[in-house]
Amino acid sequence: MPSVLRPVGPLVVSLCLVGAVAACAGADSGETSAAASSSSASSDTALASSSLPTGSGTGSASAGQVPVGPSDPRPARGSVEVVRTLPHDPALFTQGLQVVGDEVYESTGQYGRSVVQRRPLVGEGPTVTVPMAADEFGEGLAVTPDTLWTLTWQNGIAHNRDPQTLEVRSEVRHEGEGWGLCHDGSQLVMSNGSDELTFRDPVTFEPTRTVSVTSGGTPVGMLNELDCADGSILANVWMTDEIIRIDPATGAVTAIYDASALEQPRPANRDGVLNGIASLPDSENVLLTGKLWTSVYEVRLVG
Repeated sequence: MPSVLRPVGPLVVSLCLVGAVAACAGADSGETSAAASSSSASSDTALASSSLPTGSGTGSASAGQVPVGPSDPRPARGSVEVVRTLPHDPALFTQGLQVVGDEVYESTGQYGRSVVQRRPLVGEGPTVTVPMAADEFGEGLAVTPDTLWTLTWQNGIAHNRDPQTLEVRSEVRHEGEGWGLCHDGSQLVMSNGSDELTFRDPVTFEPTRTVSVTSGGTPVGMLNELDCADGSILANVWMTDEIIRIDPATGAVTAIYDASALEQPRPANRDGVLNGIASLPDSENVLLTGKLWTSVYEVRLVG
C-alpha cells in the first residue's frame, strides 16, 4: 500500500502553511497503533498498521528487534534455515497465509485490491480468487473444518466464507482492529496490533478469553500475522523481521527467530515486508513470505 500521509486537523495545516514544517511532519508521521488508529477508520488515505514499511524504503533488512525483558522465562534467539523456495505472485500484498492439505489460502490487503485466494501449494495459478469490497482492507485468515474466516483491518468485520468457493456466507461484528488470525484446532486466535491475543469461538466468533504476550516479562506489541502450530502460536511482529513463538496458555514468548536473510534484496516498494506464516501439515517446517515478494520460503526454525 502506498505510503500516504494521514489527514490532519486545521491547526496543523495552518502551521504547515506558515512554515512550521517540523511540527507538521511530527504530527503526520506517527505510525498507527491498535488504540489510536480507530479514530481515523473512515479515512481512505490512512495506512494499515500491519502494512506499514519496516525499513527505510530501500529494501534493507535492518528492522528492529523484539524486546527481551529481565524476567524468566527469557526466550532464546534463533534463525531460519531455508529448505526450499517456491514462487509467489509479486502482485500479492500478503496479509494472511495458511496451508490446508496440498493447497494454500492467502488473503491480501490494500483498498480496492484486497482478495482471498486458494491455490495449489505446488503448481500454476490460483484455483479461486474472490475480491473483497472496495472499502475493505483485507487482513489475516484462518481455515476451520467448515469455515474460512477472513479479517478486515478497520471495518470491525470478520467474514464467514465457504472454504471452497471463498464466497461470504455471513459477517460478524467485533471490537477493535483485525490483524492476524489462526485456528488452533479448537479456538480461533486473533491479533489486533497490540500485545493482546483474543481467543474466539470458531463458529460464532465470540471472544472467550484474552492473553497478553510478554518476552522476558516485557509486553510485545504490534503482533501481526499468526499461525497456530504444535500447541504454540507463531507471530510476526510488525517493524521487525522476526517471528516469535508464544505459549498460548501464558502468553510468554519462548523463542525468537530472525528471518531477515529471506528475500534479499527486498522489493523496491517500501511496503515489501515479511508478513506471511503458514505451518506445513505433518511437518515441523513453516512457509514464510511477505508483501509483494517473489518467493515463498519453506524454512526450518532453528534455535
